[in-house]
Amino acid sequence: MDLTTVELGSSETARRMNRDLLLQLIRARQPISRADLARFSGLQRSTVSQITEQLINERWIREGAMTRLPRGRRPTMLILNDDLVVLAADIHPRQATVAMVDLNGRLLSRSALPLGADPAKAIGAIIDCMKRIRDSHPKKSLEGIGISVPGRVDTESQRLIFAPNLHWPSFDIKHTIEREMGLPTEMENAATACLTSELWFGRMDGIRDAVLITVSEGIGAGIMINGQLVSGQNGMAGEFGHIPLDPDGPRCACKSNGCWEVFASCNAALRYYSESEPKAKRLTFHELLSLAEEGNVPAAQALTKQAKYIGKGLRMVTAALSPKVVLIAGDITSAWGRFAPTIEKELEELTLAGQPPRLVPTHEGEVARLRGAAALLLQRHSIRKKD
Repeated sequence: MDLTTVELGSSETARRMNRDLLLQLIRARQPISRADLARFSGLQRSTVSQITEQLINERWIREGAMTRLPRGRRPTMLILNDDLVVLAADIHPRQATVAMVDLNGRLLSRSALPLGADPAKAIGAIIDCMKRIRDSHPKKSLEGIGISVPGRVDTESQRLIFAPNLHWPSFDIKHTIEREMGLPTEMENAATACLTSELWFGRMDGIRDAVLITVSEGIGAGIMINGQLVSGQNGMAGEFGHIPLDPDGPRCACKSNGCWEVFASCNAALRYYSESEPKAKRLTFHELLSLAEEGNVPAAQALTKQAKYIGKGLRMVTAALSPKVVLIAGDITSAWGRFAPTIEKELEELTLAGQPPRLVPTHEGEVARLRGAAALLLQRHSIRKKD
């Protein structure tokens, strides 16, 4: 037993667990009365009353309307406080999206902006965008900022230490934004952020072993084992995208050859199409999807090849981690009917033993990464507020 990771049982530990339980029950079943909270949680009514008052004072929840019952007092219902919001930023190699997100995961405002190769200028532009969105919602209570990045964040320094597709020199993203905005800021790999969103917004009930794969300009993975998110040493756990499938394959941004992402990413699909149609104009991935839907054969073949390699790469994931569920996030989910059969076929054929994991799309495209960035701040800051 590693005693450095063990938290001794105490009354404070129990209060934290009860608080988390009630907050999640309110999120999942709102509007809900204090009496029903006690019934669903199994906690004493006095405990429920004490914790809900604390959550109201911290602005996580608020009282809603009173409801009618056949007899007895009319209870006041509890709901999440949708006036409490988070700023979320999703950073890609050439573009960032900034949004304001409430506790229910609704995007109240969203703005996209181009990014260049200079991280200082890029983060400055993101900060300016955040300030404009903040100032346009003066009545909202801003809790903090969450940032989703296409790379790995060191768990101790909170700096981006591995982002081969971003091509930025070393720059302290988190603390620069935190200093300029004057708000608590959390930053995490996009796949881990998306998985945090699935947990925070309650779509993973009963699942304790899962992997979320982001498919964009690269391939990322967020990992949950036995109900715990796994970061690994220096936050590097989950870099399946940079494991070579073919050492004679194309050069990867990480400077290895034939990594999974050079075969399975959205950039790979665009490469397949340009190789078959060398005279065609340069497309975005959305345009490639549209071409395939219009019946363009080379476009459809490029996407099928991408789907096959997504499935082939998932063998590494399932063999290493044996998850119950594999979630897919990214633009391919908007054409899931095209991708799913091919990925599932490869996954079934390559599963070593037993049943393959269930394959589930997030069905949110790039919005999943924004909600993930918001959930990252909400989950971590709600814990810290209790201390």
